Amino acid sequence: MKPLGDQIRACTLCAERFAATQTRHSPRPVVWFRPSARILIAGQAPGMRVHQSGKPFDDPSGARLRDWLGLSEAQFYDQSRVAIVPMAFCFPGYDAKGSDLPPPRICGATWHDKVMQDLEKIELTILVGGYAHKYHLGVKTGVTATVKAWRDHAPRLFALPHPSWRNTAWLRKNPWFEADVLPELRAEVQRVIYD
Repeated sequence: MKPLGDQIRACTLCAERFAATQTRHSPRPVVWFRPSARILIAGQAPGMRVHQSGKPFDDPSGARLRDWLGLSEAQFYDQSRVAIVPMAFCFPGYDAKGSDLPPPRICGATWHDKVMQDLEKIELTILVGGYAHKYHLGVKTGVTATVKAWRDHAPRLFALPHPSWRNTAWLRKNPWFEADVLPELRAEVQRVIYD
């Protein structure tokens, strides 16, 4: 049997779904994990830029996320230490208005639990965005309420808003995130990455 990462890379479950989107693209699963990883970044789904490059968070959102975590590019992309596992491994496409479609549930249902079983050494989980919050925490609260409850899960898990530049207004309205959450998150990231 092929290694799990290779199975995911070969997945075409959503080919017809993607062909019917505004972008009419083919599946290109972006797989970024190894069983030795100690930090899990659980996100939503790749965007168009990541679909094109094949590298997760290879966009302005990734630059902001690396800053939030206090990680260099080399540290962030070290698969032996950091696993990046979205709720869907492929770019879901755009709707008629040019907005990202939600991650197809079939992707998470098919692959997510298998990947989690493969990642036995995770010490720190970072949930990026509402889709990851709902799956990993089972919450029904919105992003702000979930992130505000960060102390309920720290230091082993942190729920973050999506680092998209679209959320700049959210960051301005919620200065406690940068003042309270990020210093604790960065300290835990440094502890785990260098331990």
